[in-house]
Amino acid sequence: MTTPYPRTFSHIGLSVPDLEAAVKFYTDVLGWYLIMKPTTIKEDDSAIGQMCTDVFGAGWEEFNIAHLSTGDRIGVEIFQFKGQQNPDNNFEYWKTGIFHFCVQDPDVEGLAEKIEQAGGKRRMPEPRYYFPGEKPYRMIYMEDPFGNILEIYSHSYELTYGSGAYE
Repeated sequence: MTTPYPRTFSHIGLSVPDLEAAVKFYTDVLGWYLIMKPTTIKEDDSAIGQMCTDVFGAGWEEFNIAHLSTGDRIGVEIFQFKGQQNPDNNFEYWKTGIFHFCVQDPDVEGLAEKIEQAGGKRRMPEPRYYFPGEKPYRMIYMEDPFGNILEIYSHSYELTYGSGAYE
């Protein structure tokens, strides 16, 4: 058996209770680019309507969506569904599924402060070092103003973990 080709990452999809506010947050705070303005998608016989019915099942009625892109060209779909339910605690890491996404910024503390000033919050009191006293790799868990969990790394994934795991 041959080793599979390492696929590239295309996009993530986030659900939020306020699409306009989320677009503002992610463009102003994280600097992501708006590539498709907020649009309403309706449950109908159009190609996109049929595709969404295949994904969500019948009865979804409509939703709003915007498309953004990160600095490294990863897509971000932001959805606002009708009747959206916002849990009190969106950090259910013990359940199957994606529980966070991570961005990279050499100024971990500065970005954490920007997120807080824009209505987000810290999930940790301060950034932590992966290799204290040895390497400058830092991280912190945050929450956007809509309850989505994001992590900030100071250095690339490869640098952080290529040095060995938690020795």
